[in-house]
Amino acid sequence: MEPCLADWGCWLWYKGQVTTFEDSFERNPKIAGGQPVLRGTRVPLRTVLASLAEGASFEEILKNFPTLTAEHLRAAVAFAASSAQEDLPVPSAPPV
Repeated sequence: MEPCLADWGCWLWYKGQVTTFEDSFERNPKIAGGQPVLRGTRVPLRTVLASLAEGASFEEILKNFPTLTAEHLRAAVAFAASSAQEDLPVPSAPPV
């Protein structure tokens, strides 16, 4: 199964199994303006990914956002990896 970003039926390869986007994340217009958040929290996925991109460790993020767990962070990384897989260009075949 290929991961997708466009709908809520997205598949993620996570912890050695296939799971769906909605297993780890949720959207609710009353939480963070409808942005995807880590399920059961009010922390936007974008915030977690930006923190990781800026070099924050899991420990720092967990300290700054006490409602998050290491499991949440691993799900965010799995999502980013799945997204990157979709966005990477396919190399062209070498000339024969």
